[in-house]
Amino acid sequence: MQLNQRINAFVELGKLLKDLAENETIAQTILAKAEAENGWFTRENILFSLNNWAEALTQANLLQWMSKYNVELLPQESNEVKKVAIIMAGNIPLVGFHDFLSVLMTGNKVITKLSSNDKTLLPFIAAQLIEIEPRFKDYVAFTEGKLEHFDMVIATGSNNTARYFEYYFGKYPNIIRKNRNSVAILNGTETEAELKLLADDIFVYFGLGCRNVSKLYVPEGYNFEAFFKAMYHWKEIIHNHKYINNYDYNKAVYLMDSFPLLDNEFMLLKEDKGFSSPISVVFFEKYDSEESLKKEVSKHSENIQCIVSKIGIDNEIRFGETQFPKLWDYADGVDTVAFLLDS
Repeated sequence: MQLNQRINAFVELGKLLKDLAENETIAQTILAKAEAENGWFTRENILFSLNNWAEALTQANLLQWMSKYNVELLPQESNEVKKVAIIMAGNIPLVGFHDFLSVLMTGNKVITKLSSNDKTLLPFIAAQLIEIEPRFKDYVAFTEGKLEHFDMVIATGSNNTARYFEYYFGKYPNIIRKNRNSVAILNGTETEAELKLLADDIFVYFGLGCRNVSKLYVPEGYNFEAFFKAMYHWKEIIHNHKYINNYDYNKAVYLMDSFPLLDNEFMLLKEDKGFSSPISVVFFEKYDSEESLKKEVSKHSENIQCIVSKIGIDNEIRFGETQFPKLWDYADGVDTVAFLLDS
């Protein structure tokens, strides 16, 4: 297949995903199965993910993305095609789809080992892609057993699993991703609309994604009243039984240990220097000047996926944009397509 043929196939897939997101009865069985397998994969979150990918997979976006690269580096002969093993996370619906897309868009073959938490959605979508463009059938494989016969590895997991990945896959060209979290920097000038958008950055997918804001930086003496008011439009999240179990548990643990908390009855704020907060909890840390804060954030760049801010810090994004990355916004800042072309 030529690059334009692969682009056309994914454009058609994007249209299909749009239909699924807008008319969920089309994929009723798949949605129900994914929900049953993982209690965090609510129908709303699955449909949110499908719609995001539908919006991303347009001809304009795919052409703009691929225009950054030298097409002469794409495989021209069958012996140039690489087999790329992808070990996927399962924290949010279709979290590994960008890696899957990148491998196929570069003309390579993908061998996917799915997370036990997300076993349904990607095989379903891969089947739709193959129906659109049957030549992809020889380029897509899924395995539940030991990964074998591959040339490159892309693996996503925790800091602990990353050590395992590095041990077993270190001899192959690889991308190994570890824990990352996103932060927001507030200075007290945020509008109600911006803070409501920040609530989306915090609560979409129950805060389980690396692009979810799990920590706030606030100035000394910051008044959280406007912040909590803006969070209130997500109050219904407490009715999810898995979420409320985490909220109750974390609140009890912190109170038993006499940690001071700010609480609005569905989320907890805890002053903490860490980045990876538990579900239903957002950490916060105070700063005395924006210049010192910029140095602090830079020092911890390996822990941070997104920076939501309007203070003019490097790589900041606007409130409400964490869950809408472009195709060329790479996890951990590692250009997956460049890796696939150059290795």
